[in-house]
Amino acid sequence: MNIQSLIDQVQKQTNTCINTIQQHAVYQKIMALPTLQKWLSFAGIFLLSQAVIFGLLYLVFGKVVVIGFLASILAGLATGFGALPTLFFKNISNNVFNSLLGAAAGVMLAATAFSLLVPGLDYGNALWPGKGIYIVSIGMIIGAIFLHYADSQLPHVHFDSVSDTQLNSLKKIWLFIIAITIHNFPEGMSVGVSFGSGELKNGIVLAIAIALQNIPEGLAVALPLLGLGYSKWRAIGIATLTGLVEPVGGLLGITMVTVFEPILPIAMGFAAGAMLFVISEEIIPETHANGRSRFATFSLMGGFIIMMTLDNMLS
Repeated sequence: MNIQSLIDQVQKQTNTCINTIQQHAVYQKIMALPTLQKWLSFAGIFLLSQAVIFGLLYLVFGKVVVIGFLASILAGLATGFGALPTLFFKNISNNVFNSLLGAAAGVMLAATAFSLLVPGLDYGNALWPGKGIYIVSIGMIIGAIFLHYADSQLPHVHFDSVSDTQLNSLKKIWLFIIAITIHNFPEGMSVGVSFGSGELKNGIVLAIAIALQNIPEGLAVALPLLGLGYSKWRAIGIATLTGLVEPVGGLLGITMVTVFEPILPIAMGFAAGAMLFVISEEIIPETHANGRSRFATFSLMGGFIIMMTLDNMLS
């Protein structure tokens, strides 16, 4: 399947789903209501659906799974928060954007080390004395191979291919959005795996780290769409949707390690390997795409220190 046919198929499926929803009697009845009642109805349906989902998760898996799933949702929504500046301007300077990405890389590096690898080694040694380092290392390799395979099989472009917000290639921008969505899945899984360990502190720290990292990603998605003529709110909406794959990964990760506790060390290694792959493959190269960036370097160190301090404060 070539790139254009994939994009056409995605758009066709999306339009089919939208048309099905719009033709439903309940939807048409709600759309006929006054504006305030209409949006209150949609909000009520959304809240009811969430209550059902969270209630079932609580009954089946318990409190920790519910908290972890909620944390992965909030982390994913940070992409929409990061896109909000597009309401006020259409572009930002390279130094500012590189600094944001550098700080995101530093935050993710610290979170990977202190919230995934260190506890992963502890759990591994507790289950298999003296062999934790090997179990976690195997998990890291599998995580990196998984991201490599996803990169090679799914068409997309990298961060540095869309750093110019004046690009006019719709295909290129959407392939970049696919790349962001691919990488958000293992990030969500890492949050879920961390909560699945039963250590709420590690899960909270990692969720904060992912949320901070998602902010510049949301901006990176929304700004090119704005330049292509998308409305501000539509660009923000698309940026938000790229992050909502994280709760799927989060739910998978947390339920997997909750049900099969012995796989926790290798799952933490997997999440760490996937995150390190994203940092090295996407984020750091983008911060230096236009040559060396001292802003990005110091921002990376600052982000690492902030996350390391936060982890220490919550210990």
